[in-house]
Amino acid sequence: MAPKKEPKQKIAAENRKARHNYFIEEELEVGIMLEGSEVKALREGRAQIAESYANVEGGELWLINGYIPAYAQAKTFGHDERRRRKLLAKKAEIAKLWQGIGREGATLVPLKLYFNEKGVAKLSLGIARGKKMADKRETEKARDWARDKARLLREKG
Repeated sequence: MAPKKEPKQKIAAENRKARHNYFIEEELEVGIMLEGSEVKALREGRAQIAESYANVEGGELWLINGYIPAYAQAKTFGHDERRRRKLLAKKAEIAKLWQGIGREGATLVPLKLYFNEKGVAKLSLGIARGKKMADKRETEKARDWARDKARLLREKG
């Protein structure tokens, strides 16, 4: 039986600290409305979503504070680097996200911005709940133990 192939994704930006700072309860893939120069800049892979978040306003989903640098070759038709970008999701999904962040301490955190196998820009969002310092230490301890356990089994086996 052949192993499953993972879909080919070109990651443009990743929020590596998200899983360290938050418990990710649920993930959702949404589209993102971009201008032409933003798509070109994303393909260069210098975007940052670590300090950004998503919010539901007026029944629409928005990415706030995401950074896509200016594209050098787009001289007259450039874009604002930190503008709010509309996210594309179905109304039912937006309602589900609205209920998810309605709970106390929950927020929408972008996890990664990538191009799918068709070359369309997508954003992976997570409904997240913040971790306390003790939770972060517990997660790190479990990860260290798993790494040590794997090392021990490799040496013995």
